[in-house]
Amino acid sequence: MDNHHAWPGAVPEQGLFSLADLEPALIKELTTRSVDLFQDRNGHDRPLEGQAVGVLFTKTSTRTRTAFTVGATRLGGTAVPFGPHDLQLNTGETLEDTGRVLGSMLDALVARTSGPLDELRMLSRQGHLPVVNAMAAQEHPSQGVCDLATLRHVFGDPTGVRLLYVGEGNNTAVALAHGLAAVPDARVTFATPAGYGVPESELRVAARRAEGVGAAVEQIHDLAFAPKDVDVIYTTRWQTTGTHKTDPAWREAFRPFHVDGTLLKRWPRAVFMHDLPAHRGEEVTGEVLDGARSLAWTQASMKLASAMAILEWTTMPRS
Repeated sequence: MDNHHAWPGAVPEQGLFSLADLEPALIKELTTRSVDLFQDRNGHDRPLEGQAVGVLFTKTSTRTRTAFTVGATRLGGTAVPFGPHDLQLNTGETLEDTGRVLGSMLDALVARTSGPLDELRMLSRQGHLPVVNAMAAQEHPSQGVCDLATLRHVFGDPTGVRLLYVGEGNNTAVALAHGLAAVPDARVTFATPAGYGVPESELRVAARRAEGVGAAVEQIHDLAFAPKDVDVIYTTRWQTTGTHKTDPAWREAFRPFHVDGTLLKRWPRAVFMHDLPAHRGEEVTGEVLDGARSLAWTQASMKLASAMAILEWTTMPRS
């Protein structure tokens, strides 16, 4: 049986940098394909056969690094791992030169670095190389694909979904904003501590997209103003990988945004999501994280399928 997947048109740059770059139809296709591969991990024709995929992680990772490494292998490719001290960037070689060299040897690069998103775009341009943003300070788009795929898997069709995000407006939140803004009639509300919200510039971009599909993106700083109807409550750990809070009293600002059984009772039919890792007792209680309404472990499993879908699309031949 031919399991080759026909993808819609590609974006101008090579790779996945931000979900804001992708048309709604492509985001839908990526999440649909993720669910297909979640249900049948062999539902492909090994499209990465003979290809080498660099997996560069200069920051810690359990799920994302494992997902892309295993995903490249399952699709027939060879994963080439790089740790935080492996490249000559540490000895002063320029990013431009690094991109040229990697592009001459690799077929794609998955990267989580400590630098800004623009550095990943530069690696792609200099190396003429598809690059996947496996988390930058600004956004975590592969997590966004995973989260939307999880919603599609659970709800069948995420059209009209109502999601309440509780906690820090970090790179996962940015990906959710851009991703859900592409879902017809969806509504995402970010309940964040004042001073720790989703950047207004990102919200404006997401809101413009949302208008085109009847969706809504909003931010509040007090859970008393949370929507009456919520299908999903989502949180992340309060200390995002690679970040540091300068205010020594920051935990006091975050305490009202703790997800526990009392909060869930406000929306008795809502499911719970968490991108992991979790710190039980901080952003969420163990009762919620490990409870019957939690999708956190389904999300974790979906990471592999969504990584495979992203790699399959990213490395497809360009006309």
